[in-house]
Amino acid sequence: AYICGEETALLNSLEGRRGEPRVKPPFPAAKGAFGQPTTINNVETIATIPPILRMTGEAYAKLGTPKNSGTRVFCVSGHVKRPGLYELPLGLPLDFIINDLAGGTPNGKKIKCVIPGGASAPVFDASELSTPMDFDAVRAAGSMAGSGGIIVMDEDTCMVQACLRLLRFYAHESCGQCTPCREGCNWLEMILARIERGEGRMEDLATIEQMTPRIAGRTLCPLGDAACGPMDSMLKKFRSEFEHHITHKECMVKGKTLLSSVGGHH
Repeated sequence: AYICGEETALLNSLEGRRGEPRVKPPFPAAKGAFGQPTTINNVETIATIPPILRMTGEAYAKLGTPKNSGTRVFCVSGHVKRPGLYELPLGLPLDFIINDLAGGTPNGKKIKCVIPGGASAPVFDASELSTPMDFDAVRAAGSMAGSGGIIVMDEDTCMVQACLRLLRFYAHESCGQCTPCREGCNWLEMILARIERGEGRMEDLATIEQMTPRIAGRTLCPLGDAACGPMDSMLKKFRSEFEHHITHKECMVKGKTLLSSVGGHH
């Protein structure tokens, strides 16, 4: 389950129990798997060990930027000619990765939106594509480098539909342990689905803006925060599309609502 990307949920699953985060402290380094001190690293961390041993730490640290050294594996997907995995030094501009390495959009269409660090990262619009892809620069630009998952959306993308897809995922993957995440993600999905169907009300947008601060930072793990990142940023940067769905009962991009393409409410 997605929730098992959180280290203590992973430990619970490893022990044969329900995959849901634990209350901390105690932290895994003190009391982890089967009550024993446990160190948990993800695959990306472990994968850096061989090149560091081969190159020496000093040489590896010269890659990337001074405060963000080394390489990352970026997963580029969405509307690009050459989607795939690219291991690159940290600090390369986002537009270089998308256009020069991944080939840009397949039909020469304009890029509307990019998720720079996986589904939980606040989105960038077309004006932010020159951002260097290291942890500090992406954070300074208002998002996060996260998992390195770069998702490109071109000008034909409906942002209401894209946001609904993401919130449907988080509502489904919430373990349900924390009320703000369990109820909040579910309600965000229901409100977005209503807007996508052409049944939204303008006050729905105000409701969303009031809900996300009541979810983020109020749960045992960051899944609730992860849902709020794309929700808040998409509504802020592409608000006109949400308003168009509500006032015109149709999609600004596609000219009609397309709820059937994203499936019914789970």
